[in-house]
Amino acid sequence: MTAKEYFQSFNLFSENEIHAFLQLFEVREVGKNEYFVREGERCKEVAFIKSGIFRSFYMADDGKDMTYCFRFPNTMMAAYSSFISDCLSKESMQAITDAELMVLKKEAVDDLVHENINWIKFLKIIAEQEYLELENRFFQLQRDTAAQRYETLLRNHPDYIQNISLQYLASYLGITQRHLSRIRKEISF
Repeated sequence: MTAKEYFQSFNLFSENEIHAFLQLFEVREVGKNEYFVREGERCKEVAFIKSGIFRSFYMADDGKDMTYCFRFPNTMMAAYSSFISDCLSKESMQAITDAELMVLKKEAVDDLVHENINWIKFLKIIAEQEYLELENRFFQLQRDTAAQRYETLLRNHPDYIQNISLQYLASYLGITQRHLSRIRKEISF
């Protein structure tokens, strides 16, 4: 999916509008292990992931980094609470593969919102999707076993899972790498 197709899928913008605002995006290459945003910084951009995989994580009190989310191609990405509130980010977003992004500055988003009501609708949809994703993650952690969470990840992103290190997968699932190895042996897709 291209960025154009992504925005077309919302049925909010005309072809001319999409063409015009896509010109505002900056293409950015992000190398493996590089950051889109770091914990403690302000997130002043939003990105469409053209290629690559990102992980969102935070530092726990014991100094461990805790992966709580993966971002895959053809989705939008931002440290959302920092982006909308201009507060310091509580999360880091790191490329776990080489990636290509289309980046839009917050000022440009604010201008688009003032120029076109459909951007307000678009941002509302994105906020709703973020909420649903957060709720789904909460219920997964409360109701599903680690094996079930791993199966869901495999089912939803089979082409990308092999690019995520066991360390990050185990952190995301809330288990040890050893436990993850056992789960992987038991599950075959």
